[in-house]
Amino acid sequence: MNKRTLLVILLENRRIEAVQVQKILTDYGCIIKTRLGIHDGVLDACSNTGLIILELVGAAGDIKKLSLRLNAVKGVKTKLVRISI
Repeated sequence: MNKRTLLVILLENRRIEAVQVQKILTDYGCIIKTRLGIHDGVLDACSNTGLIILELVGAAGDIKKLSLRLNAVKGVKTKLVRISI
């Protein structure tokens, strides 16, 4: 069975939260296999909200700790998704 673990991260105010979120992601860089960042708009119409999707590998405990640390940042919400194929 092929299993994937994804962490979906929503930033309410990415201009304020981005630095702290980036530091946390750097701390857990070894368990991040794939990272996709999305926000609406470009140039002068850049959105203040952001969405990051991570594909994670490694120990379940490390993945949970990453999620908890991100959720502790004001304005950041995460959702852990496990998919089996």
